[in-house]
Amino acid sequence: MPAPDLDLLPPRGRRPAAAGAPPRRVRTVPRSFPAPPSPSPAREAAVAVPVDRAVPAGSRVAGLRAVAGRWVDVGALGPAARWLTGALLVVYALLTVAVLARTWLVELDADVYNWGPAAHWPALAPLADAWVLLGQRAVCLVIAVLWLGARLLRDRDPRPLCTLAVATLMVNVSVGLVKTVLGRLGPLQLGAGATAPGATSVFTDGTIFPSGHTANAVVTWGVLVLVARSYRRTGAVLAAVLAVTVGLTTVYLGTHWVSDVLAGWVAGALVLLLLPVAGPLVDRSARVLSGLPARARGLRAPVGRPGRAPVPGALVASRRGPRPATADS
Repeated sequence: MPAPDLDLLPPRGRRPAAAGAPPRRVRTVPRSFPAPPSPSPAREAAVAVPVDRAVPAGSRVAGLRAVAGRWVDVGALGPAARWLTGALLVVYALLTVAVLARTWLVELDADVYNWGPAAHWPALAPLADAWVLLGQRAVCLVIAVLWLGARLLRDRDPRPLCTLAVATLMVNVSVGLVKTVLGRLGPLQLGAGATAPGATSVFTDGTIFPSGHTANAVVTWGVLVLVARSYRRTGAVLAAVLAVTVGLTTVYLGTHWVSDVLAGWVAGALVLLLLPVAGPLVDRSARVLSGLPARARGLRAPVGRPGRAPVPGALVASRRGPRPATADS
């Protein structure tokens, strides 16, 4: 077998030998090396890992829970809140079925409208026109945002404002979805045909069930009570009075049926009960809102001119050399 090739190289890190000295022979890796033996088929089968291995169902569920945990917290509700939420969901479903099946509740809607509350108490019309605005989405949000915005400037805590934003999103999505699916028309939309038989039918182009004014009143004023630091009992009473009277005002003005108002109360109460479940979403929104001032300051920070990097003062002094001695020194 021929000997491997040898290279005559000086040792690394040292100077070459002096002239006349024999060079040092360094053994290197042969240029031609035999290929390693191929593994046996049994060994390949033992160490082979299937690429398309199916993910266990438990891992998928755990992954979905981890992703959902960033936005919601299902375990935030206590036993009492869970029971109350379930009861309200049942009531909501029963009201919806009663409207769809045209039961005695639909007859009650027609009877109250035909009786005409506004005709019996006409003096309340100016007050009712103004009072119902406390359930309109734009008016409610302006008042609540001004209140919580002043608190944000004072306490530097964006959580109350983010709580209001999340609650508003929840009530708009939930109530708007039911409105669109049922498609019920209101008395004002029907006009003269409101007293006709079958006027309260559903699956049309209406968006009246449940009452949005009533649900907005429950959620907006209820959130202000939830984030309040003091006078919460008094605030709860005032919020309940506002929610009830706004709903009754819509019936007085003929903009909603009685069943619409009942469903609006239930829908708003469900949003308030389920609001703790959206706690992670509120926290993430608060962190984003808290970081906006720092990001704005970073964008407004002066940027140095491109070019040479600044040289420390000590290094400049060393380059200039020692200072000459003076007469005072």
